[in-house]
Amino acid sequence: MDRQGGKVQKKRKIGITIEARMSATRLPGKVLKPLHGKPMLARMIERLKRVKSADIIVLATTDQPQDQPVADLAMDMGIGHYQGSSQDVLDRVLKAAKKYDIDLIVETCGDCPVIDPGTIDRQIQAFLGSDVDYVGCHLTKTLPFGLDAKLFTTKTLEEVANTTNDPPDRENVSLYIYEHPQQYKLLNIEAKGRYRRPDLRLVVDYPEDFNLIENIYKELYDQNPCFDYGDILDLFERRPDLVEINRNVVNIKVAGRKN
Repeated sequence: MDRQGGKVQKKRKIGITIEARMSATRLPGKVLKPLHGKPMLARMIERLKRVKSADIIVLATTDQPQDQPVADLAMDMGIGHYQGSSQDVLDRVLKAAKKYDIDLIVETCGDCPVIDPGTIDRQIQAFLGSDVDYVGCHLTKTLPFGLDAKLFTTKTLEEVANTTNDPPDRENVSLYIYEHPQQYKLLNIEAKGRYRRPDLRLVVDYPEDFNLIENIYKELYDQNPCFDYGDILDLFERRPDLVEINRNVVNIKVAGRKN
């Protein structure tokens, strides 16, 4: 506990949530697709365990039978899990956070097998050191898709849950927060120098994306299982051909709001 102004303050419990399920329109079953000898989701969890500032990791999957293997993987890897609504992702993440008494949610999606622990640690420290309601790296995009997280408190998410039933808001957990800057204080973390590469895609939505990630693991993992974003950029300098693998894939936009 921290002591400020003579009062003892309870330390915030920081939890990483992972949204994952087997159904995917463009690449079904991708979260359990083998990646360098393990399910892709297991590789992502392996990386998230290296986030120094987080207290817990919780998988938020659905209560549908086809997603039981996803929940089983979470248990096998010793992380928390919650099974809930397949459509109302906001509700699923909120209930996962409340189940484990999480105060600060670090929201991730299960299609990011090269997610960067160092980037997430910097995001967490930025949130804790600022008077803000939300921290992301996408408000002005400077990093590749697939490296970072979105941060907000469980209290804020509960407020959103009680405010909107608009389907895009319920499907895209933090959408309402960052679409209302007049209501919430937002902080965007921007990359600088060689790390400023919004042109790259390191998220898995399409077969081409998975092909690229497979190549990254093949080139880097055995020499250094803890490879980071900088190592990936070094690899791309040596092998510029790899960047072309998913160059023509279009980034998926958040579902639009009906007028």
